[in-house]
Amino acid sequence: MGSPAFGGGKAETVRRPGHPAVVLALVLAGVLALSGCAGAGLAAGNNAYPAASKASQAEPHKVVVVGDSFSTGMGSSVADAWPSLIDATPLNPEDNFDVVNVSQNGSGYVTVGDNNSTFVSQVKGAVTPDTQIVAFFGSENDMGNSKADIRAAAEAAFDAVKAKSPHAVVLAVGPPSYTTSPEAARLAVRDALKQAASRAGALFVDPIAQGWFIGQAAELVGPDGDHPSAAGQRYLQAQLEKLISEEVPAMPAPTPTSK
Repeated sequence: MGSPAFGGGKAETVRRPGHPAVVLALVLAGVLALSGCAGAGLAAGNNAYPAASKASQAEPHKVVVVGDSFSTGMGSSVADAWPSLIDATPLNPEDNFDVVNVSQNGSGYVTVGDNNSTFVSQVKGAVTPDTQIVAFFGSENDMGNSKADIRAAAEAAFDAVKAKSPHAVVLAVGPPSYTTSPEAARLAVRDALKQAASRAGALFVDPIAQGWFIGQAAELVGPDGDHPSAAGQRYLQAQLEKLISEEVPAMPAPTPTSK
């Protein structure tokens, strides 16, 4: 026979007038029983109240992007720029980054771009003691400068990071090429940055050696033949987000957000 709380057997007795205490006790028993079932369901992994993801619970990792027009969204839009995409819509839902993008069109390690900017000045204006990773990208704007000057400027930029945030990870990504036969000046920039990164203990990544964009320029490069299209920026997001994510274990712990 069923329990009176769930309408089985002698359930009609709870409707008989003159026994309010019995009615109340049975109703409470039913509520408690249902609550217990709900609790058991949640404990067993019931999706009615899904747990917050690890990414939403954790403090975001603080990233500063230093770069040129490849990182500002020129040729597409600011919202399409790869740093904006990593910040707002990461490809991996577990990735949780607070990205400050200080890139300026025309800038390089040596070359002065918009707002009188170089990569060194971008570092000095944006990196703070709680910055966990600084991602440099580029720059082809330094083509034509001597290797010695590029190397010295890159070393100054990497040293400036360590002065502002001693434990920050430094990721230096060289300029990409859309051809398997890049110009000598582009290779000179690449080689100078590789040497500077080695001296500073920075992680250097070579898009030329890794073949970024090769065979895909028609889809990934905009009408000007130089800057990435919106699809190209999503391609860069995939490349850079993977590189940054791989460095998370080496980063200092995130600084809790004050409330």
